[in-house]
Amino acid sequence: MKYLLDSNIVIMTVMAMSEPLQRRLAECDEDDLVTSAIAYAEVAYGAVRGKPPAFVQLQAFVEEVPILDFDYKAALAYTSLPFRRASYDRLIAAHALSHGLTVVTDNEADFADVPGLKVENWTLA
Repeated sequence: MKYLLDSNIVIMTVMAMSEPLQRRLAECDEDDLVTSAIAYAEVAYGAVRGKPPAFVQLQAFVEEVPILDFDYKAALAYTSLPFRRASYDRLIAAHALSHGLTVVTDNEADFADVPGLKVENWTLA
């Protein structure tokens, strides 16, 4: 594992919304990518309420990209982050930090104040 896909990247991947993102994903080896159980929950919550992507599309995505369980190490990492109320991003950042992963996101600003977190935006040409 090298990269943890953020919620917005999961949506963009499933919906094939960004050519630069699709190219970069194609360059990855099979075991390079995961998404967080937190990111999956965020996207699935919207999907079952009619927001894109459709839930069946999301299920097809997770057959290709594994979901990483939020574990004890991630919970401990969360305790050291700057607090921001009601933010999935803090949980996702902690998850990535606890496993030494780089977060792939189109919302770099949401993670900018997390010390030590590696962030990449694959949607840019």
